[in-house]
Amino acid sequence: MIKILNRYMSLKFLVTIIMVFLLFCLLILLIDFIELLRKSSKSGDISLNDVLYIALLRIPSFAELTIPFAVLVGTIGAFLMLGRSSELIIIRAAGVSVWRFLLPPLGVAIGIGIFAMCVYNPLAAYSKAESERVYAKLFGGSKSQLRSSNNQIWFRQDGTDGPSVMNARASANHGHSLVGVTSLQYSKNSKFVERVDAKRADLEEGHWVFRDAWVSSIGQQPKFHKNYLLSTYLTPTQITDSMGSVETVSFWALPNFIEIANKAGLPATRYKIQYQLLLSKPFLLAIMVLIAATCSLRTFRLGRIQSMIILGMCIGIGFFIFAETSRQFGLSGKVAPEIATWVPLFAWSFLIITVLLFQEDG
Repeated sequence: MIKILNRYMSLKFLVTIIMVFLLFCLLILLIDFIELLRKSSKSGDISLNDVLYIALLRIPSFAELTIPFAVLVGTIGAFLMLGRSSELIIIRAAGVSVWRFLLPPLGVAIGIGIFAMCVYNPLAAYSKAESERVYAKLFGGSKSQLRSSNNQIWFRQDGTDGPSVMNARASANHGHSLVGVTSLQYSKNSKFVERVDAKRADLEEGHWVFRDAWVSSIGQQPKFHKNYLLSTYLTPTQITDSMGSVETVSFWALPNFIEIANKAGLPATRYKIQYQLLLSKPFLLAIMVLIAATCSLRTFRLGRIQSMIILGMCIGIGFFIFAETSRQFGLSGKVAPEIATWVPLFAWSFLIITVLLFQEDG
């Protein structure tokens, strides 16, 4: 009987959570698609299929952020449905304690967390990287060279040819490819030498390769080069750490990124935080189940369904604010990434378990 009950409740919670997650995905698609349409209208040469393709590629990465909320809302919904149909009352009358029938949703949440960490995240990272590449190609290269934007990339670099200041409208491939690039090249004694405008620049070993570049020097007519090389001392690791998106690095690749950065003496805080956040995903989702239990197990007995649901959502939002504050401390280097990630989880889990003990056992 217990095995049948576990399977039934597990399936109930899993289906409800998946339905909520798919609803979040649909909302994300609609909002992102509308925003991309707005941006594409300013370019005029981007097709509807391209816009839809980018929006679809970005869904996994954006939706990954909503998984904890999907578990929270889905668990609250499942408990409410079980309570409304009097199934929870029957389960309690059969002598099953709250801690016993919490095991199926906890198992589902932990399973979803492991799947999200090991399988979903690598897929989302690949999709995110591909979307950045397509976005940079379509939107980055289609903007006017005279247009200014707060989202542009500016950085100074040095090489055997001397220092240079580079500007790009967008980046892709962890920052190793730049779109809509302008480089102001100076000599070693800081005198202006030339300006390079290119559709694209790719970082290779010891140099940037500018594609379809126009080179303008003082007193000379601009010259076109299919490929134009500019030396640099920047390494791929330095570029990735400064411009690469951490969301494009999968769970399985993060340890290698962290190791390379440490060997190079470069900061890897962002990647360490991301790795710890992914490792803690199963535990985080289990906490979402406990938060849902505190505000939905007794709603029909107390007759305050709406207020308890709102309370549960507020508790969940409060937890994420607390966790995000701790994460910012970790990113600033004030505390270790492990402490910034795990302390909020342990603190909140003790608090929620205490509330459940008070509610159920007095």
